[in-house]
Amino acid sequence: MPELDAPLALLAELTHRCPLQCPYCSNPLELERNRAELDTDSWRRVLDEAAALGVLQVHFSGGEPTARRDLDELVRHASGIGLYSNLITSAVLLDAERAKTLAAAGLDHVQISFQDTDDAAGDRVAGYEGAQRLKRAAAQHVRDVGLPLTLNAVVHRQNLAQLPAMIELAVELGAGRLEVAHVQYYGWALANRAALFPTRKQLNAATATVEAARARLRGKLVIDYVVPDYHAELPKACMGGWGRRFLNVTPSGKVLPCHAAETLPGFQFPSVRDTGLAAIWRDSDAFNRFRGTSWMREPCRSCERRELDWGGCRCQAFALTGDAAATDPVCVRAFNRGVFDEAIQASEGPPPPFVYRRIGGRPVPSQPPRQPLDALG
Repeated sequence: MPELDAPLALLAELTHRCPLQCPYCSNPLELERNRAELDTDSWRRVLDEAAALGVLQVHFSGGEPTARRDLDELVRHASGIGLYSNLITSAVLLDAERAKTLAAAGLDHVQISFQDTDDAAGDRVAGYEGAQRLKRAAAQHVRDVGLPLTLNAVVHRQNLAQLPAMIELAVELGAGRLEVAHVQYYGWALANRAALFPTRKQLNAATATVEAARARLRGKLVIDYVVPDYHAELPKACMGGWGRRFLNVTPSGKVLPCHAAETLPGFQFPSVRDTGLAAIWRDSDAFNRFRGTSWMREPCRSCERRELDWGGCRCQAFALTGDAAATDPVCVRAFNRGVFDEAIQASEGPPPPFVYRRIGGRPVPSQPPRQPLDALG
């Protein structure tokens, strides 16, 4: 195996608690209860070990990270040891006072997710009444304290018509960056694929909208664009390649090569409760199993792109083929491209009801009541 570089980023999933119930949430179907969460001292130690390992950025995420009362303290600690800190938030709990406190603690950047521009439609996706109104207010609080702002516009078949308005919303709210991210189909999103997956016509229209906006807003707004893998022809280097650039620590302390890795069978993911972060990064089977290229089969093994895409996404390969070591079906050279046919056909029909993100595994489709923060207690 080639010499191992240090990871660049740590995704610190502080909690799975969240007021929202988004049907494309990247959290696992089995959500961790708050009594299993790492305490403040443990998270401080994780941050120290990450910095010593060479990590440059920490992304505080969840669930909803502002549900943690010690978030300000963790941000302050990250700043004190030289880590660039980014808050990835639904923002419905981010009031003006909390924004001031986080800025004073040394927070460097905030990302706020938006489900739509229409309040009723956005609240329906979030499963939370008033979510869109609170997000707009939070964006203003972020700008008022002088923090850079990114808007994450999560797009799918039921809101793509609003994409031009989402771009204008980013300008209106003073964001420096907009990430137009098509839903990727793992976890809750896979359970809701038929309700979310766009048609090729929708994708083409969205791509044209983004390209036109990039040209029109050059120098004012940076627009990142993440297309759904199912409509692609070449796989992406998922997380920069398995175990190459990225560490994910779950609320209970498990360390993953990507946020969806727990969907893969046959893994015992190590925990920071038992093992240091550096040893996990260097030596654990969980990080070494799909690292590099020696694990690859044909056609990946002899492909000239094998050190560009690193075999694509292992979680997607498993979700669609049942084999985590299979070629990512996105690739035009894959033997199993037909696995996308069902999703593509379903996108032409009426969308089924959402299966909302809730405690206790995969629930039945239903209307989304407002979920209290202690629901995961």
